[in-house]
Amino acid sequence: MEKIAFNMWLETARPKTLPLALASIVTGSALAAFVGAFSWTISLLSILTALLLQVVSNFANDYGDHLKGSDTAERIGPLRGIQHGVITPRQLRNGLILAIAASLCSGLALILLATKSWQDLIAFAVLGLLAVIASVTYTVGRKPYGYIGLGDISVLIFFGWLGVGGTYYLQTHSIDFPVLLIATACGLLATAVLNINNLRDIEQDRKAGKNTLAVRLGDKPAKLYHCLLISSAVLLYLAFTLCYFLHWSGFLVVLAFPLLLKHAWTVLHATEPQQLRPMLAQMSMLALLVNLLFSVGLLLSGGFNW
Repeated sequence: MEKIAFNMWLETARPKTLPLALASIVTGSALAAFVGAFSWTISLLSILTALLLQVVSNFANDYGDHLKGSDTAERIGPLRGIQHGVITPRQLRNGLILAIAASLCSGLALILLATKSWQDLIAFAVLGLLAVIASVTYTVGRKPYGYIGLGDISVLIFFGWLGVGGTYYLQTHSIDFPVLLIATACGLLATAVLNINNLRDIEQDRKAGKNTLAVRLGDKPAKLYHCLLISSAVLLYLAFTLCYFLHWSGFLVVLAFPLLLKHAWTVLHATEPQQLRPMLAQMSMLALLVNLLFSVGLLLSGGFNW
């Protein structure tokens, strides 16, 4: 029974989504190393904080959907511990509180170590609190923003601009326009992961009144939107490489583009929700692969200043 419970908690943490948090921090740290300002300590603390925030988001998502009756046995995706009855709502709520506490402790250690002025300390403390609040209120609360189609912009902000840009700033104490290009690209790929999740569950979400952007757009437009997210990210990576990083290693990221194209083609031509089930983990790993190739390219170049 204990092994089953452990597996259910692991499933509730959704390890397949954790590469998203890792991708943004790795990319931000690689960009910092690119300009000669890399810190192992700050990078590792950033990774720990991001992973904990992702777990907070996943726990809160299941808890909020359970309270609102959105996750039922009809869902296409894997059933979580709370749906199996192995984890009670109270246990999940307590687990959520513990995850929040751990993320706040990690985040506090990070900003105390990395910030050099009280202005930066206050700014990142506020951003950290907003990240926790956003992770929880996606599905929890009287008016969760995930139920009105605002999840996509939240993912872009926290997995893109804040994840990449914030990690870069904490190590360099500056922000540059080229970094924002890559932060946006990384955020768009993370948004594509959320969109796959919402596409897969579009019918169930519609019945439950969970008006995600996929529900608002409809099946076919949401698939086109998915292709737009991926193609826009590809164009931004290429724009960065051609404008700011014209080095052979900068084109390593191109190796992942055929896989992204194949993924987008599969999603666009899927006719049944079940066909999208493996696409979630695939998109998550593709996002990580793209950012790892991009980061390795930066590190192989030997560094540069804008």
